[in-house]
Amino acid sequence: MAHSEERRGSLTRGHTGVTAADVKTTQTDVDPAAWVEQLEWPRRREHGRLLLEVFGRVTGEQPVMWGPTMVGYGEVHYVSSAGREGDWFLVGFSPRKANISLYGLQGSARSDELLAQLGKHRVGAGCVWINKPEDVDLSVLEALIRETWAAVE
Repeated sequence: MAHSEERRGSLTRGHTGVTAADVKTTQTDVDPAAWVEQLEWPRRREHGRLLLEVFGRVTGEQPVMWGPTMVGYGEVHYVSSAGREGDWFLVGFSPRKANISLYGLQGSARSDELLAQLGKHRVGAGCVWINKPEDVDLSVLEALIRETWAAVE
């Protein structure tokens, strides 16, 4: 599949369709690189630049802002177990003050195996939190992104 093609799929697990907030979060016209540069915290600007590069290289896609604080790559149409449906990004991140949220990395066949190798992180409802990129093995992060990306082809 060429990287410029629209990516769509039906997700039955993972990070979407669980809360009302998911349904309200949509794409915006804000430039993700410009948004990263205006982050209040200098270390998060640095982390955001690195993650833009890593996610962009692995996916081959341009980033898109989803809501005011999430950078996403790809797009899928989801239908939740509760019957809600909508559009969401396939993988992404948000460099927040306390930690960095990584989205979409838990749904592939190898995600548990790779998460065990990632380094210092916490797993929550549909996201993986890291304190800083230096705490994790970036090659494992790339593999997690790649596995999720390939699972929807």
